[in-house]
Amino acid sequence: MLDNCKTMQYKLFLLGITFGIIPLLFPVSYVNAQQNKNKKEQLQKKKAKIENEIQYTNKLLGETKKNKKVSLNQLVILNKKITKRVELISTIADELQNVEKQIQTNSSQVMRLKRELKDLKDEYAKMIYYAYKNKNFYNRLMFIFASESVNQAYQRIKYFQQYSTYRKEQSRLIQQTQKQLDGKIAELNSRKAAKLLLLRTNEKENLQLTLEKEEQNKTLRQLTQKERKLLASLKEQESSARKLQAAIENIIAEEIRKSREVAKKAGKKIDPEAITYTPAEKALSGSFAANKGNLPWPSENGFISGSYGEHEHPLLKGIKIKNNGINITTHPGAKVRSVFEGTVSSVITIPNYNHVVIISHGEFLTVYSNLSEVYVSKGEKVSTKQNLGSVYTHPESRKTELHFELWKGKTTLNPASWIAR
Repeated sequence: MLDNCKTMQYKLFLLGITFGIIPLLFPVSYVNAQQNKNKKEQLQKKKAKIENEIQYTNKLLGETKKNKKVSLNQLVILNKKITKRVELISTIADELQNVEKQIQTNSSQVMRLKRELKDLKDEYAKMIYYAYKNKNFYNRLMFIFASESVNQAYQRIKYFQQYSTYRKEQSRLIQQTQKQLDGKIAELNSRKAAKLLLLRTNEKENLQLTLEKEEQNKTLRQLTQKERKLLASLKEQESSARKLQAAIENIIAEEIRKSREVAKKAGKKIDPEAITYTPAEKALSGSFAANKGNLPWPSENGFISGSYGEHEHPLLKGIKIKNNGINITTHPGAKVRSVFEGTVSSVITIPNYNHVVIISHGEFLTVYSNLSEVYVSKGEKVSTKQNLGSVYTHPESRKTELHFELWKGKTTLNPASWIAR
C-alpha cells in the first residue's frame, strides 16, 4: 500500500510538471496556426486579384475580336493574359505548398494526440484498477490509523484527497484530448479536400495556358505577314511622339520665360534654365513628391501595356521603341482622371494621340494622351481623381489605350514608379 502511495505521489508530481509545460507550448502552437492562416489569406487574396485581372483581359480580348482582322493590340493583351495565367499557376503552387505543410503539421498533431490519449487512457485504467482494489473504506481508515505520527496521518489523508482530484483531472484531460483529436482529424480531412481541389484547379489552369500559348503562336504567325504595315504604323507613332515631346518642351520653355519675367520685375537673379516657383507651387511640388508610389492610376481599370524607356518591339525583331511614359490598355468608354491636384497647363490635339491634357503640379507635369473627348480647359484647377475626359477607342483594332507621361522640369520620369501598384 505504501509503495502504491509513493508511486501515486510521483505521478501527481509529473502531472504538475505537465501542467507547467502546456502553457509554455500553447503560444508557439497558436502563433504557427496564425501564421498559416495569414499566409493562406494572403495567397487567396492574391489569387482572386489575378483571376479578376485575367477576366478583365478576356473582356478586352473579346472587344478586339469584334474586328476579325488580327492586330498587334490583340497580341499585347494576349501576352498580358498569359503572364497573368503563369502568375496564377505559380500562386496555386504556393497554395499547394502551404496546404501540404499544414497537412504534415496536422498529421503530426493527430499522431501526437493519439499517443497522448492512449497514455492518458492507460493511466486512467490503472487508477481505476487501483481504486477498485482499495475501495474498502475500512482499509483506508486502517491505512491512516497505521501512521507513525499525526503528520504522517495528515499526509495520507491529503494523499487520498489529491488522488481523488487527480482522477477527476485525468478524466477531464481524456475528454479534452479526445475533443482536440476529433478537431484535428476534421481539420486534416478539410486540408486534404482543399489540396485535391487545388490540384484540379492547377491542372485546369495549365490546360488553359497551353491553349492560350497556341493562340499566341497563331497570332504571331498572322502578324508576321503584316511587318511592312506594322513598320509604317511604328514610324507614324514615332513622329507623333516627337510632336508630343516638342509640345511639352514648349510648355516648359514658356513656363521658364514667364518665370524669368517675374524674377526680372522683382529684381531677382535670373537662371536662364530654371523655373522660379511660388511658395504655393513649391508646397504642391513637395506634396506631389511625397506621394510617390501612392498616386492613383490615371484610369480606374486597365494594365500597363507599354513600359517606360527603350525596349524591344513586341513583334518586330531588331527594332527598339522608346517610350517617354507608359501605355495603359483599358476598356472602351474608360474615364481618364488626374493623379493629383493641379492646374491644366494645356489642352492640345496631336495626330495618333488625339486630345492631350497636360496638368501642372508645381515643378511636376502629368500628360494624358489619346483622349476622345476632354472635360477640362486650360487654366482650370483640378482635384485628385477628377475626370479629365475619356480614352479613345480605335474603330478598327478596338484598342483603347491611354498614354501617360510624368515630367519633373525637363526630365521624364517612369510613371510606373509613382502610381500605386
